[in-house]
Amino acid sequence: MENRAHALIAGLFVIGLGIALIIVAEWFKGDSIEHDQYQVVSKESVTGLSAQASVYYRGVNIGKVNRIYFDPENMHQILIDIAIDGNIQLPQNIYAQLGYQGITGLAYIQLRNKSVISNEILSEDMRIPMHPSLLDEVTGYGQNILNNVNELIIQVHQLLDDENQKRIARILKNIDMATHNFNNVTGDLQPMLDSMTHLTTKSGVLVKHLDELLFEINQSIRSVNQQGGIIDNLSTSAQEMVATIPELRKISNGLVRNSQNLDRVLQQLDENPQMLIFGRPPSQPGPGEDGFAAP
Repeated sequence: MENRAHALIAGLFVIGLGIALIIVAEWFKGDSIEHDQYQVVSKESVTGLSAQASVYYRGVNIGKVNRIYFDPENMHQILIDIAIDGNIQLPQNIYAQLGYQGITGLAYIQLRNKSVISNEILSEDMRIPMHPSLLDEVTGYGQNILNNVNELIIQVHQLLDDENQKRIARILKNIDMATHNFNNVTGDLQPMLDSMTHLTTKSGVLVKHLDELLFEINQSIRSVNQQGGIIDNLSTSAQEMVATIPELRKISNGLVRNSQNLDRVLQQLDENPQMLIFGRPPSQPGPGEDGFAAP
């Protein structure tokens, strides 16, 4: 009887342990949360991303990566199937980027929004575009910089070949000669510069004298124009002359008449000198007068 009892106890223990293991396995396995299936499309490399990688939205873990494969219809695209918590509603203008965990190189997917969050909800048949990550952009810029530096080095190497080095040496030699000649010209110009300095000094003195002369002329003009000056006296004399001219004209007319009368008297004396002693002879009677005789 004791052997049967021990066997029964051992059997019950094994059954209970099995049930406990099943419960623990279910608890670790997962979750009874429903997931929505979405697809991310990437045209860039997804290095470091693997299945079961986490999916984050605004810093919160909302799902995981189920599968990564090439698009059968376009081998330039990579398709990434992700499972998202069914309670999360993603906006339609969402996009994905790769994030990296420290220095391990392991990648995860970050879902981001554009500046304005769309009010429309993303449906499961719509694909989520993958944008280059910050590391990809930096890597691309670094590669472009390296390419540019490489081209610059090649161009500098071509610029400094033997022929160009000779040309540069000739240019430097010509510059040195030009500098030497310029120094000589500067020495020759020094006496001329000294003369110009002396001339400038004399010009300053002359300008000073001219200023004094102009000041004196200004004073003279002011004296001439002031009341009682030369201009004023000339104006007064001119007015007096204007008043005297009519009187002079009358005197002149009288002198002319007297001169004419004197001429007639002298002519009569010349024709009849005895008139000076006997006086003027009587005039001949004219027509209609007594004693008139017709010729």
